[in-house]
Amino acid sequence: MSIATLILAAGQGSRMKSDLPKVLHKIAGAPMLWHTMQCAAQIEADQTIVVVGHGGEKTSDAAIEYDADAKIIWQKDQNGTGHAVQQAKAEMDDFDGDVIVLYGDTPFIRPETLQKMLEARAQNSVVVLGFEAANPAGYGRLQMNGQSLEAIVEAKDCSPEQLEVTFCNSGVICAPAPLLFSLLAEVGNDNANGEVYLTDIIAIARDRDLPCTAIACSEAETMGINSRKNLADAEAAFQQSARTATMENGVTLTAPDTVHFAFDTHIGRDTIIEPNVFFGLAVTIESGATIRAFSHLEGCHIARDCVVGPYARLRPGAELDLGAKVGNFVEIKAAQIEAGAKVNHLSYVGNARVGEGSNIGAGTIFCNYDGVNKHHTEIGKRVFIGSNSALVAPVRIADDGFIATGSVVTSDVPEGALAIARARLAIKPGLGKRMMDRLRAAKEANK
Repeated sequence: MSIATLILAAGQGSRMKSDLPKVLHKIAGAPMLWHTMQCAAQIEADQTIVVVGHGGEKTSDAAIEYDADAKIIWQKDQNGTGHAVQQAKAEMDDFDGDVIVLYGDTPFIRPETLQKMLEARAQNSVVVLGFEAANPAGYGRLQMNGQSLEAIVEAKDCSPEQLEVTFCNSGVICAPAPLLFSLLAEVGNDNANGEVYLTDIIAIARDRDLPCTAIACSEAETMGINSRKNLADAEAAFQQSARTATMENGVTLTAPDTVHFAFDTHIGRDTIIEPNVFFGLAVTIESGATIRAFSHLEGCHIARDCVVGPYARLRPGAELDLGAKVGNFVEIKAAQIEAGAKVNHLSYVGNARVGEGSNIGAGTIFCNYDGVNKHHTEIGKRVFIGSNSALVAPVRIADDGFIATGSVVTSDVPEGALAIARARLAIKPGLGKRMMDRLRAAKEANK
């Protein structure tokens, strides 16, 4: 059976008090919409459709950035969840598989939960995702009769007895596409808000004697994001879950609560992460590496047995090969540091390749930018760059080259050569003291 995921992402989110569409606010470095789309990808949905509205161009761009094959549908007027789903009917006229309706502001639904819904769909026409609420408050209640879902009753419409029910509606629904749109065609908007509610399809399905059911997930999975406080709570929940999963997968976190993960961080076993490490998007670390305290990593790949930090910054395009070392106050961007190479102190390496076994001395700067364009620096194998050197790209230092301390290198250095590019030291006896005496006297005279 084919599967489509239909993600509702059109709402403004007025309680966020933001010009940014609600679903584009970030959790773990990624728009919350991406978290929902990631879940859809993990169940290998044949189609992913995103319904956009408020700030739709930005939302559309973000959706396509994550999945170039995602279909974008516009909901120009926000008239309820059912109305949002109806906007996808034309796109899905030829689709007869199951549709799972998800929400861009409910980012923590797990793929395992969606699989359970699909399994339940084999014996039911409509499947709803529910959860046991610690505080049911304003949630719609799921009225069950054994395994049969009889109705979804909104909190404001509940009798005192129904308010005692703690099994609540998450809003996530699974049904065959033709049936879903057939049921929605009968849903009216005769309610206080004048909106078309997706939940009304349950009553219509029951009137047709169609079997409906609900499966349960944890309340944490159904966390919705409606305010900045919710966003902060979601970030904390993600980080705690990511830390636990990382340690369970064989990674040592010496101070777990101080490590910040992105939603796509991948770390191999036997890696050690010291305190106060920040991972941005697109970081992959192979087994056995050590990331030392106060390092900041994004868009980079770190091979086995590498050591990074403390206080290192790896920017997008940084690639560290087997056993490479990047030390304190070093920044790497768009550069490959090959096996066994070392950049240990106070250096910037950008748009470069540093060959196997080479050593970049403290304070070395790769001058890669001329104010308009970026240029490449090529460092061969076993090259030694003396401290406080500047390599003005484009430039190539061949294998076994040696750059003397304090040199400004503006041309290629052949294999095995020594390059010295600095002014000769001149010593003027007594001049230093005489200069200082004159300066002090002038300062005293001006008081």
